[in-house]
Formats: sequence, C-alpha cells, structure tokens
Amino acid sequence: MSYVKDLARRAKAAAAQLAVKSSADRDKALVAMAEALIGRAGEILDANERDMERAREKGTAAGLLDRLALDGSRLKGMADALVDVAGQRDPIGEVVSGHTLPNGIGLRQVRVPLGVVGIIYEARPNVTADAAGLCLKTGNAVILRGGSLAHESNLALTRVLAEAAAEAGMPEFAIQSVESTDHAAAEELMGLHGLVDVLIPRGGAGLIRSVVEHSKVPVIETGNGNCHVYVHGSADPEMALSIAVNAKTQRPSVCNAAESLLVDESVYETVLPPILVALEAAGVELVGDEKTRALGAAGVALATEEDWATEYHDLKMSVKVVAGLDEAISHINTYSTNHSESIVACDYAAAQRFVVEVDSAAVYVNASTRFTDGGEFGLGAEIGISTQKLHARGPMGLVALTSTKFVLFGDGQIRG
Repeated sequence: MSYVKDLARRAKAAAAQLAVKSSADRDKALVAMAEALIGRAGEILDANERDMERAREKGTAAGLLDRLALDGSRLKGMADALVDVAGQRDPIGEVVSGHTLPNGIGLRQVRVPLGVVGIIYEARPNVTADAAGLCLKTGNAVILRGGSLAHESNLALTRVLAEAAAEAGMPEFAIQSVESTDHAAAEELMGLHGLVDVLIPRGGAGLIRSVVEHSKVPVIETGNGNCHVYVHGSADPEMALSIAVNAKTQRPSVCNAAESLLVDESVYETVLPPILVALEAAGVELVGDEKTRALGAAGVALATEEDWATEYHDLKMSVKVVAGLDEAISHINTYSTNHSESIVACDYAAAQRFVVEVDSAAVYVNASTRFTDGGEFGLGAEIGISTQKLHARGPMGLVALTSTKFVLFGDGQIRG
C-alpha cells in the first residue's frame, strides 16, 4: 500500500465517522481549531518564515510572496473565518425537496457530505485552514496537498488544526496533508478514484490544467482570474475611476483583481485620462491599444494579444478603448477566464445586457470585482472560486461541499 493511498484509506474511514457527528460537535471542533491557530501562532509563523526565506532566495515574484506570507493579522483572519464557519447554518441533513409519490411512498432529497475531498494548491497557506474548516463543517474528510513553496507552513497548519480537531472529538484522520512535495504524490492522489470523491485544484492556470487533464477523480475546476472592468458611455466618471483603481490595486496578487480596463470610445478622451493618472500614481504598469497610448499617458506600452489574455497577479493592467457595449462583451467573453467582470454604467438597459450576456461566475454592476470572495458573499471561508458550471460556480462555501441523496419512506409498496 502506497503512502498516499494509505492517507486516502484513513480519510475514507474518517469521513464515515464524521458523517454521523452532530452539527454541535463539529462546530465545537471548529472553534477549538480557531483557538489553536492563535494559541500556537509562534510555531506556524516560524514555519512560514522559513518558507519565506527560501522563496526570497529563489527570487520569487512579489505577488507570490504576498500570497505566501503569514503574520498575526492574517492568522487572526483565518481563525475568525473558522469561527464564522462554525456559526453558519449546517447544510447537512437539509431537505432540498420532498413530496409523496402517487404510490404513497414519501420521497425526500437530503443534503449529505461528499466524503473525501482532496485539495491540490500552491503558495496559499490560508487555503489549508479554509479547506480544513469547510470540510469538517460539512462532514467531509480532507487531504491537503500544498505546493513546495509553502511546504513548512502547510504542514505546521495541518498539524495544529488536526490535533485541535481530534482533541475536540473529531476522527483522528479527518484532516491530513500529503507531506511529500514530489509531483508523483500529486499524480497518485489524482488517480485514487473510489477513495477520493472529489479533487479541487487551487492555483495558477498550469496547475489547474494539469489536474483537469490527468485526474481520474472528479474535479471541481477553480479558474484563474483574468477579470475586467468596463466603463460604459453612461458611467459616472468619478465612480468609474474609483472602481477601476480599487479593482486593480486593492490587492493585485489575488484572482478577483481586475487585469483589463475597457472604456467606451464615446467618452474615453475625457473619462480615461484621470483613471490612467490615478493608476500610474498607484504604481500600476500600463499597456494599452493605440487610442489609449495617444492620450499621452507616460510610459504606456503597446498591448499585445497576449496581454489581453494575461492574469498578471501584479501591479500591471491592460487598457483598451472599445466601440461600445457589443465590442466590450465580445472582448470579455473572448479573453475572460469566466471569473469576475464589472460594468460601470448609469444606463439600466446596458447593465442588464452586460449581466445577461457576459458568461462569468460573478458579474457586477457599478462595483469592484474585488468582492468575489466567500467571506464577502456571506459564505464564511471559501474552498475556492469555481469557474466551471458543474457542480458549483463562483465562491464555493458549505453547500458546494455537499451532494444529495434520495430518502424514501414506504409502507410495503412493491413495483408491479
């Protein structure tokens, strides 16, 4: 029996035990896990600093360093998210629908755990806590396989969370990490159909594509975020400036940060210059089409086809002047990764067309794309943001980690 398969067998047994734990017991464990994050912050932060030192020595990009870094404030945020999840309504056992069949059998469709959830992710230590908490709340065992960049951080977090959960009465192997950073371990996890019920990849496009293409286990695809802000001809100029700058600069390394700005040709000569000035003042490197460059903004390089399709994870943004709503929608649906898009407009009909015709998981009217987040949507922590259409889409909270089964009550009926 291989090491990874051994983890999965233990997780399968733990999932069966978790499924019959009461909601109150699972919530108690979540609170204990949150307290452990704060109480054992020292060992977690020490492990994270070792990861940070190695990452800096390798010349890791600033955006990735930001995702990797932990401090007291971020640990508190992770702990608060676990407490918030404990306070969320438990979906397990919820009756989704029900009725009595013509033959008198009572039918109910009830929410149940998925079973064993595998998470393959990159340099995001917060994923360890979010995934462990959401899976435990929904009665799922979790196997975590983080990337090498955050290796020591992830192992320390898993150790602290798993021990706290076990001390609070949860099964010993409900929360586990694959300790090997060898790619072969990830490949083996992808092949454990029948032991692992679902895999969720979180990371860059390469990681996600690899899991989707090679996994024998069902995958919920969490996409990268090539997000857009579109300034319609009817937009309020001050609102457009505020939203564009916030969507790009509030935290540029994350997947819901805007990477492209589109502005209507009818207003670009007056609306776009102050936006470009504000973005440059915030340190954003700009690339644009010829009309954008003709405005005379300092240092705007010519955008390439690759730029329109790039998720920068950094203070960089592509800018394009479009002929109107039709071209904006076409551009977004061509280059978007179907994550989050926003229109700034006072024209209700234009906003409605945008909402209906843009094919992304989250579509905004007059708001920043930065709100696409489980916590902001009231879901507590999130397991990821799905950009596919089955079985979940958008920020995935508790309900996304459940399936359903049909429960039927009869009084002796047989089928003729």
